[in-house]
Amino acid sequence: MKYNMHLSPDEQAILNGVKGETLAKVMKTLVLYGDAFGADKFIDTTAPAHLVTSFGISVLKPVFSMMDELIDADLITKEPFTVDPRPIDYENVKCSLPEKIIFSKIMYGMQAPYEAQLTKLGLKSNKSFTCTCYMDEVGNTPKFGDILSWAESSAVVYANSVIGARCNRNSGIIELFGAILGKVPCFDLLTDEGRQSKWIVEIKTSSLPEAQILGSAIGKKVMEDVPYVKGLDKFLGNDINDNVKSYLKDFGAATASNGAVGLYHIEGLTPEAVASGTDIIRSDAKVYVVDDAEITRVKDSYPVMWKNKDAKPERCFIGCPHLSYNQLGTWVDKFGMELKLQNKKKVVVNTIFTAAPEVIDRFKAENVKAYNTLLSYGINLSAICPLMYMNNPLAGKRAVITNSNKLRTYTAARYCTDDEIVKVAVQGGF
Repeated sequence: MKYNMHLSPDEQAILNGVKGETLAKVMKTLVLYGDAFGADKFIDTTAPAHLVTSFGISVLKPVFSMMDELIDADLITKEPFTVDPRPIDYENVKCSLPEKIIFSKIMYGMQAPYEAQLTKLGLKSNKSFTCTCYMDEVGNTPKFGDILSWAESSAVVYANSVIGARCNRNSGIIELFGAILGKVPCFDLLTDEGRQSKWIVEIKTSSLPEAQILGSAIGKKVMEDVPYVKGLDKFLGNDINDNVKSYLKDFGAATASNGAVGLYHIEGLTPEAVASGTDIIRSDAKVYVVDDAEITRVKDSYPVMWKNKDAKPERCFIGCPHLSYNQLGTWVDKFGMELKLQNKKKVVVNTIFTAAPEVIDRFKAENVKAYNTLLSYGINLSAICPLMYMNNPLAGKRAVITNSNKLRTYTAARYCTDDEIVKVAVQGGF
């Protein structure tokens, strides 16, 4: 069979089976993947992978068999990898007995053996389960210009945009194959041309827009294209500090889930926009203006998917993507102020903050007072993936509120702004 990608002699030898039939299959899959997207060659990865498939769900039986084949062939990733969050946490995210039966017997019954497979293939540690692998605490933070093999959309857009690494929005398992081979097909966001902006987004709001709504608006408009955002730096400044990182994390996740954005540039702030200025914008770029009215229009367009739209919320998830260390402390303060305002001691709605296991460990160790305060408010802290939890048909029927546009998009959770969600969780209704 003739392929369009140019292969080096070593790559051709792998494809021909010199290093075994299984690695030849890995190579052939990536060559076909590259051909499908017009790649002309492979490029070496320069940083650890991050896998999107973290859940041992029964419908992934072909994946489990494939994993065994990789393990039997003694294949392993070039560097230890991280993976998306676990789907269940019975201790901190309480389930009814029927929900637990569905999770443990039907949906995620293969979780333990699947995690054992991941470990054999090169999983960094048993705590390396998060969608925010790039956080310092987790230890899978790429450098500017690194070539990655990742698939998690919120992580890909963050790495590309905020760090300036290079990664395509790969599909699940493709990122594993790239991590084993140490190579990925070179196309789209791995190329200079693919990183040019096809849209200019002009921010003309009176104040800093909610990150999740602004990201949603831009994602819906530009879809998979690269936007160059002007006017946001007047609110965020020109320093990528912890607060800005948190804002861009949530903003990017919304662009990726409400559209298919894999890279954005923020004028005067993100590294490639600072380095290249407007030279990174294509001459035929379209323009999208975001003002206060547009932010309101986008937010008002979100449907309420609850069967009973007037139901009182039963559960509140904050942290999709996972919260940063800085955000955990901020959210404790937000709830403390609202509880005081409403003259209450505890939240009424079962509220769960989610963060990476290592971020939780740091928060417990370094901010003991805030952690104990969080617990005293009746709030739980978990490393779960809220989206995977909501995929349970029984859990998905709960009246769940969230400030995450990603969770709202993929489940029946109802969206609230940061200010709204605190009020609702404390008072118990809208």
